[in-house]
Amino acid sequence: MKTTLEVPDSLFRRAKVTAARKGQTLTAFITAAIEAKLASDNEAAQEKPWMEFAGIFETNQAESRRILRRIDEACEEIRSDDWE
Repeated sequence: MKTTLEVPDSLFRRAKVTAARKGQTLTAFITAAIEAKLASDNEAAQEKPWMEFAGIFETNQAESRRILRRIDEACEEIRSDDWE
């Protein structure tokens, strides 16, 4: 599929140079980069499966970080009755 993207000039130049050094077309390089990012995001979602259900607040990242930090803290708490 053909599409148009707006990419900062410096990032475009870095991608083009890196693709050339690897002997790849820019299309192949960008396709591989997107695939790697999607795979990485999928792995991260599998580490915290509740995120797929609950999601994050994309519009309020500070609140999202606060909630994620609290969830991580709660998951790390060990209560004495859990060990009895």
